[in-house]
Amino acid sequence: MAHSPTMTMTMIMTVAIMFIALLDQTPLCFSKITNGGYLYPQFYDQSCPQATTIVHAIVAQAVAQDPRMAASLLRLHFHDCFVKGCDASILLDSGGTRNVISEKGSIPNSNSARGFEVIDEIKAALETTCPQTVSCADILALAARDSTVLSGGPSWEVPVGRRDSFGASLHGSNRNIPAPNNTFQTILTKFKIQGLDIVDLITLSGSHTIGNARCTSFKQRLYENTGDELTDELFAAQLRINCPQSGGDQNLEFLDYVTPMKFDNGYYKNLMDSKGVLSSDQILFKDNQEAMQIVKEYAANQDMFFQQFAKSMVKMGNISPLTVFRGQVRKNCRNVED
Repeated sequence: MAHSPTMTMTMIMTVAIMFIALLDQTPLCFSKITNGGYLYPQFYDQSCPQATTIVHAIVAQAVAQDPRMAASLLRLHFHDCFVKGCDASILLDSGGTRNVISEKGSIPNSNSARGFEVIDEIKAALETTCPQTVSCADILALAARDSTVLSGGPSWEVPVGRRDSFGASLHGSNRNIPAPNNTFQTILTKFKIQGLDIVDLITLSGSHTIGNARCTSFKQRLYENTGDELTDELFAAQLRINCPQSGGDQNLEFLDYVTPMKFDNGYYKNLMDSKGVLSSDQILFKDNQEAMQIVKEYAANQDMFFQQFAKSMVKMGNISPLTVFRGQVRKNCRNVED
């Protein structure tokens, strides 16, 4: 049956109104990613509305029992995203039907990465409430945000909707994660490979305002003429007490000796005073003028640091996530589902 021009226009307008209404129901806060899917904070609003509450409660309990855990959980998210993207590959144990070789044994993670039991507890609680719904990769992202907030740092909406990987990459973990003795250019290159820039590098390094470093990570700065030795002799002498030249490699030192448990801009003030513990920290205030300027700005303006930290964390959380039909939602974060 033929339609009159008036009727045709009415039908077009009706469809257009329906389409606009549909758009109005689409979450506005989302992050486009390279594989055609989307991450957005409201992803679990219908399927598991208790998700963020459950994650926060367990992280809060863990940090109350062990304040160091906040930095550990934040670091897990970073070390996950820099290897194969934010896909929870760092959580996998070795073995299983897919013969996984765990990233936990890599140089950056061995005897260093921790917090896996907290992630296990969160996952178990979520599986009880919303079976096979919330991915381990999203748990890492949410736990990193909550750890920051619980330490006094900024909050942000975490885009979620990631899925979990089917494997790990020991080689990628050894190659992609910045090392404490890397040069500035090497670290910047590793960030750029992930789509992050110099602002993200200086900003995300600010997470070292909380947490610890093992003596083995910086001992060469105390006893060797490497060109990056600590120039503040009094500070170096204090570190040598806990980090003897022989032994004590696993002993811990605060990365921010002034306010070690508080997420603030003290890290940047320390760099300006030549009291960065790791070489990879102090080089941010050494040779590169752009980096030095950002450090100065953050040292003078904590709000500026907090605002950019939130943005850079969301940006990092968008590194090559698996979405929609790629990846899986593991029942146990340590093992691939078959």
